[in-house]
Amino acid sequence: TSEGLPGRCPECWIRREYCVCADVPQVISRTEVVVIRHLRESFKSTGTVRPAALALRTLRCIDYSEDGQPAIDLQPTYAQPGSYVLFPSDSPSPWPSGAVSRLILIDGTWRQARRMYQRLPSLHSLPQLSLPPKAERVLRLREAPSQVGRSTLEAIADALEILEGESIAAPLHALHRLYVERVFRARGVWNLRSAILGISK
Repeated sequence: TSEGLPGRCPECWIRREYCVCADVPQVISRTEVVVIRHLRESFKSTGTVRPAALALRTLRCIDYSEDGQPAIDLQPTYAQPGSYVLFPSDSPSPWPSGAVSRLILIDGTWRQARRMYQRLPSLHSLPQLSLPPKAERVLRLREAPSQVGRSTLEAIADALEILEGESIAAPLHALHRLYVERVFRARGVWNLRSAILGISK
């Protein structure tokens, strides 16, 4: 996205005529959400951490600069009991009931996420949680590389649905659908993209 955001909303980064800010829900979850975002993702208008942060008051985003500080680590306070990492794993921990106070996600391409995890040793001692494959196809701004792949906003919504119920997740899922639609409409490709899933135009 061009520096200075010409013609774009400074909050959601979508072209002003398609801005979603007036429709962003305000969601308060019991679970603190911490997103470690690769610095390159912060420059992309397709990143879904931005609308997630507008909606979810308990979300904190930490930008990770791989080139500037390759050994950067999280503050020790994050590696405490009740903190879990949402990350694909061959041996994930069972989803606990009521024990998750902090959920940590890594935001970036799959390759970036793996490297970030390797370079954040404080995460290695935390239990990992993984989301199951989606039962239905979802329209996303970027195609997921696997059945368990999701956008970050979508992953947050799915995780909070497991932890806190549908009432918390539903407005976040609705925001994800709206955000994807507005971005595609701003690009003039909504009719083409929505036809893939048979979504009404």
